[in-house]
Amino acid sequence: MNNDQLLAKLLRLKNVISEDIYNAVITKTNVLGNKARVDEILIDEYHVDRDAVYTEIAKMYAIPKIAINIDDLCSKDVEEVISLLKSLPKEVKEEVYRKRIIPYKVQRKKNESLIILSSNPTDSFTKVLASTLKYKRYELFYCPFDKIDALIRHIAQTEEDDKLQEMLDESESEIQDADQAYEEDKEELIEQESNKGALVYLFEAALIEGVKSQVSDIHVIPFNNTSVDIRFRRDGRLQLWKRREGINPQAFLSVVKDRSSNVDRFKVDEAQDGFIQREIEGHTIRFRVSILPLVSKEHNRHYESIVIRILDDRNVIDNIDKLGFLPKARKDFEEAVTKPQGLVIVTGPTGSGKSTTLLAALYHVITPEKNILTVEDPVEYVINGARQLKIGHKLDFNQAIRSILRHDPDIVMVGEMRDRETAEVAIKLANTGHLTFSTLHTNDAPSAISRLYKMDIETFLLAYAINIVVAQRLVRKLCSECKRVVSSDKHEYLIRNGIKEEEIKSGKIFEAVGCEKCRTTGYSGRAAIHEVILFTKEIRQAIVSAKTDINEDLIRDIAKGQGMLSLREAGMELVRQGLTSVEEVIYTTTIS
Repeated sequence: MNNDQLLAKLLRLKNVISEDIYNAVITKTNVLGNKARVDEILIDEYHVDRDAVYTEIAKMYAIPKIAINIDDLCSKDVEEVISLLKSLPKEVKEEVYRKRIIPYKVQRKKNESLIILSSNPTDSFTKVLASTLKYKRYELFYCPFDKIDALIRHIAQTEEDDKLQEMLDESESEIQDADQAYEEDKEELIEQESNKGALVYLFEAALIEGVKSQVSDIHVIPFNNTSVDIRFRRDGRLQLWKRREGINPQAFLSVVKDRSSNVDRFKVDEAQDGFIQREIEGHTIRFRVSILPLVSKEHNRHYESIVIRILDDRNVIDNIDKLGFLPKARKDFEEAVTKPQGLVIVTGPTGSGKSTTLLAALYHVITPEKNILTVEDPVEYVINGARQLKIGHKLDFNQAIRSILRHDPDIVMVGEMRDRETAEVAIKLANTGHLTFSTLHTNDAPSAISRLYKMDIETFLLAYAINIVVAQRLVRKLCSECKRVVSSDKHEYLIRNGIKEEEIKSGKIFEAVGCEKCRTTGYSGRAAIHEVILFTKEIRQAIVSAKTDINEDLIRDIAKGQGMLSLREAGMELVRQGLTSVEEVIYTTTIS
């Protein structure tokens, strides 16, 4: 089902069109392909209510609707519209009147943001209009055709412009008779507009499919001069979802940027961060957009890479029992996070689920009697019961870190110990009676202690400020539909990696196969594995005794003697439970 057909399906679900019209439109789009515009077909050929169609389209794209009433407008409002129209070139002004897309007013309190009213929320002319008026920031509102028409006619009467009145009458006649809408020499323009609409639908479909398929990130990457790849990161692996050919990559990248807030489509040589919000499956889903410029073989082309992180609050884990800790690790973790003070560190590479673990830990200790502050950049999820500091150009990450001590906190979450300054504040918080949560990027638990020591944190502070260090990875879970008992030719490989012969014979060790449900990967979903060092008396003594460097091997040996499992050992426990494969554990826990 292509993007135009997805729109038709939405309108059918909303009862905007009947089943018969829906079936007819699907048939027509199959024949016309990219040249089909569902909105135009429905309005022009099947006489579906124009406002009903575009109201639903506006909702789908999160475009606000406003229905202005000419009788309610003051003379100052009308004068501002006239002033904006007068600054337009003749050809652009004619398009304004024909399309019923009009510059309405300027919001000067919002950095000179232009308000545009459009009778067709998908028409790309809005961007031409904003650019012509030299406004980089604009806000688009959907306004019914008849409301904009009434405003323009009022202006025509005010200005006594007979030519404008004649033009309006002609354009209205064109709207009513779609077969005469465009002349032969404008067919190329129609096809360009159709393609632009198709790109918008493709992008919106990617967002919807990404949410439904529970992917973590959507990647938009130019493949060559005439095609773009859309890839999904599913269960930690990038997979090609669609390759759209026969388009200018810059056109599709512009569509993505135009649909994103806080992003300037005209900036092509610098990094940008934006966000998107959509209502999908009855839930508000947020998307974090990261844009980076790319090198191109052709100097006149400006390519960019776009990565969109999906933030779905339905996937938040608010119970530490759901984190997948093995029994001893679970006991140690709960002991550490329920202490009145001290530092809890979760470490691992990007994408290993550190934030998820800290979020569950916070929810475990949140009560109305405690003042809980979080400092994250960026903030991914809203935490009920916590005060999340807003990072921006007036309050950066380090300023926020320095300020939280004066805000009477009981529990603090520092998103990441990025440098010595951040680490010192986290340690200070832990040593002054605050329970503190934070993350690091290290390969395992002992190396987290060594990393902090190399940031010039004193050993006695490390020893007595930290409650626990948790190293974490995510392994893919075997698909429950197609996994099978491991084949005999792999028995020797399993034994070499710590699986006993009697465990193999038990029939509980499985391998990946691949089926339609798991998209032939053999895996579906992920589970966490943990390496947990609880700071006992012996661990603290080993740290304090360090002379010139932290002895990671000594700390690891003490922790293992107290029951700690390494990441690989924890992974092999999941293999014995039939949840994942040996190959997946080896791949995930191999440190380069």
